[in-house]
Amino acid sequence: QVRVEEFGGGSVQSGGSLRLSCTASGDTKSSYCMAWFRQPQGMQREGIATLDSRGTTTYRDAVKGRFTISQDDAKSTLYLQMDSLKPDDTALYYCAAQSAPRCAYYNGGYFYGGLLERDYSYWGQGLQVTVSS
Repeated sequence: QVRVEEFGGGSVQSGGSLRLSCTASGDTKSSYCMAWFRQPQGMQREGIATLDSRGTTTYRDAVKGRFTISQDDAKSTLYLQMDSLKPDDTALYYCAAQSAPRCAYYNGGYFYGGLLERDYSYWGQGLQVTVSS
């Protein structure tokens, strides 16, 4: 069983910054494709950032230029640096993971999970991010 844990979140004023982090554990022999999602109150969950096994990043238009996704060298921790936050960024933020062979795109050593909710099996508990004006 894969366990996904998120850390960070909180409240900040418009224009401020927050950093989220996430770990996926359970099968030390597996690699995972991972992504960040968010769900504003009363709305559907949406993918906002991911990166493939080569480190190439993909962002939702609404966060491009303001959010940065990254991983540590060991690829054991996923980060989301959120700058220039706006009230519209207020949401529950989720980290998601999928075992590499089951990622949306998998070709031997290359994998990419994409930003569709249906392509991820393992989810964190969610972190509240609140941005006040």
